[in-house]
Amino acid sequence: MRFALLLTAVAWLLVPAPAAVAQSTPEVLILGTYHMANPGRDVHNLEADDVLTARRQGEFAELIGVLQRFRPTKVAVEVHVRDRGIAERYAQFLAGAYELQRNETDQIGFRLAKELGHTAIHPVDEDGDFPYLRLLNYAKANGLQPRFDSIHAAIGADVSADNEFLRTHTILEMLRRLNAEEAAARGVAGYYAYVPFGEPWEYAGPELVARWFERNLKIYRNIRALATSPDDRILVVMGSGHLGWLRQNVENDPAVQLRTLADLLKLPR
Repeated sequence: MRFALLLTAVAWLLVPAPAAVAQSTPEVLILGTYHMANPGRDVHNLEADDVLTARRQGEFAELIGVLQRFRPTKVAVEVHVRDRGIAERYAQFLAGAYELQRNETDQIGFRLAKELGHTAIHPVDEDGDFPYLRLLNYAKANGLQPRFDSIHAAIGADVSADNEFLRTHTILEMLRRLNAEEAAARGVAGYYAYVPFGEPWEYAGPELVARWFERNLKIYRNIRALATSPDDRILVVMGSGHLGWLRQNVENDPAVQLRTLADLLKLPR
């Protein structure tokens, strides 16, 4: 009896395990862009030329063609998550009753979603505190103004370089520049330059970085909520200042997979 049981156990161990079923994972592509309508909301602002010119409008066709390679199931944009007006504007656009404005939400988000046959566009932005004046006042009060000015000069130089590049390159070439890994990493590193501006009980620099991280984490939550199917492919149109932070969130989340503009440019047309 014991011998029979032993043979049964050995036979069970020799039975091959069932093949693992491949699980698809939602994919997220953060497209960092410049603010095409020149809203002037940042400390340093790129000066965009008019995207409604014939030259730029033709370039959007090229960009949309590349983004379609991702085959997005949902398109998300940098509009406040509780903004109800965007649904109405997009519906009017689909009906031919809305003229696209100069901003990237319209020119990229609306165009792409329509080309894909989407009936909805998804706002994911969230407000956040940005205690910039507190940081500046700390620098002034503690003899750190020269160091503060040096950081800002470096950021300003980067923005000026982007301005010059945009003047002589296409929109797709500009976005390829802004979405490069080194550019995204530089955008995150720039904030960490403010971490030393503080001390116990007055963490001016760390608080600014923390508030910016918090805002991006809330935005990421709104993006993540769109992943309702393992087959979802979510393309997010956001200002490039958010790019590195949101990419980190996607990379650190095992429930989703990161895709990039560089990935799409490698795909056949």
